[in-house]
Amino acid sequence: MAEVSEVLMSVLSTIRVPRPGDRVHKDECALSFSSPESEGGLYVCMNSFLGFGSQYVDRHHTRSGQRAYLHISRTRKAPKEDDENSGSGDPPKKKPTRLAIGIEGGFNVEQEQYEEEVKVVLFPDRQEVTSNDLATMPDVVRERVSLAMAGLMSADSVSHALQVQQWDGEVRAVSRHAVELKQLNNGTKIPPSGWRCEVCDLQENLWMNLSDGRVFCGRRYFDGSGGNNHALLHFQQTGHPLAVKLGTITPDGADVYSYDEDDMVLDPKLPEHLSHFGIDMMTMEKTEHTMTELEIAVNQRVGEWEVIQESGATLRPLSGPGLTGMKNLGNSCYLNSVMQVLFTVPDFQSKYVSNIDKIFNEAPSDPTQDFKTQVAKLGYGLLSGEYSKPAPDPGEGSEPSSEPRGDQVGIAARMFKALVGRGHPEFSTNRQQDAQEFLLHFINMVERNCRSGVNPSEAFRFLVEERIVCQQSQKAKYTQRVDYILQLPVPMDQATNTGEGLMGNVVCYCVNSLGFY
Repeated sequence: MAEVSEVLMSVLSTIRVPRPGDRVHKDECALSFSSPESEGGLYVCMNSFLGFGSQYVDRHHTRSGQRAYLHISRTRKAPKEDDENSGSGDPPKKKPTRLAIGIEGGFNVEQEQYEEEVKVVLFPDRQEVTSNDLATMPDVVRERVSLAMAGLMSADSVSHALQVQQWDGEVRAVSRHAVELKQLNNGTKIPPSGWRCEVCDLQENLWMNLSDGRVFCGRRYFDGSGGNNHALLHFQQTGHPLAVKLGTITPDGADVYSYDEDDMVLDPKLPEHLSHFGIDMMTMEKTEHTMTELEIAVNQRVGEWEVIQESGATLRPLSGPGLTGMKNLGNSCYLNSVMQVLFTVPDFQSKYVSNIDKIFNEAPSDPTQDFKTQVAKLGYGLLSGEYSKPAPDPGEGSEPSSEPRGDQVGIAARMFKALVGRGHPEFSTNRQQDAQEFLLHFINMVERNCRSGVNPSEAFRFLVEERIVCQQSQKAKYTQRVDYILQLPVPMDQATNTGEGLMGNVVCYCVNSLGFY
């Protein structure tokens, strides 16, 4: 280990510990859709915190000179057999009958679905350093590298942070009670941890009333978890309107609920209100999920529920080049459908996929923020077939697959969605959007980034000439405009589903309608 220790010492100045505000990409490769679950895992640069799959980490090392990477690898655990079906073959999965998690009739979610392996890898020789190896190294090396490893693993990834920021929720308003809130001088001081509900001794989902400093549990959730409604009962008895969720307090803010307004709210005087009861907001750390994070988790489970309930259709799994599915990121079907269609167009394939090596070689130091790089990454992901390989059938190998038969990995275009939606009032959120509006928005971005090269959106560009005739003089006026979308109205009688299918009716009608233009 002496040689490895010397190498680590020589690169110690390039190893950083993540700080608040650093963007940590530990879920997705900057140039592909590789993740810690992919073959080869993910390599996270310990200086820039960019993630790279096994096929691109050497490229980053060569260009940047960075040598230290944190390698994260996750392996799906084999499913446990049902005791009642321990015979030969796979046990049948019970279909959920309740929209709940972890209780009888609900979703059976394993607490640990993956085994995770973390180590430092030093390039170009790919020397590996585990936590156990660090124990034998000099103090300065052990402490710095251990802190960096722990910091990277505990930091929120960019994809998680964006998901929380983009989630479709109402913009929180300032509570009408916040500015003039009356706080009792009852001598109550709340410790920085170790809270319990004053009624039932629950130690999670705890809310402190900002008027009297009393701590109670929150509302009971639909699945029976959460709390016992004691914070709500306290409001009903006292009329004290505002409460803060204790486990969410950080220097940046906290979850504040107004029982009187029946909504999550903002409290501009929150530091002052917390200080009244002895809580220093600047020293607090987050220990529980925020209400937004809980809502995201619930809605993701609702999506799984809807898929499980799908019936009435025989679905044939497809895989291979050009047959890659895109995961729904929360109302992202408008983006998924548009990008799937665009990359069937030869102009887009030629511009971004055929030139992917050139685009990657010219990418800036942070490729996650480069439009051409992310479009090329998405196009290659859709067309290559690399992420559209079916899971092996049970019995094909020595061990049964842990994935359902026929499933493909697919791609989750989080990095792409964040980039193309950045700064846009609608596409930067997780609200439902119109596919046509997104297509025009994306074409505008393509044109801005293709001013000195081939513009693939020209494939959609056409000239519309409009003719207006005066009914009295019979004189005509002609106007012309450039457009990318030809709108064809479809009568209701043609938009009905017949035995031959709705899609066939609409397509035939639209093709026939073109004769009038």
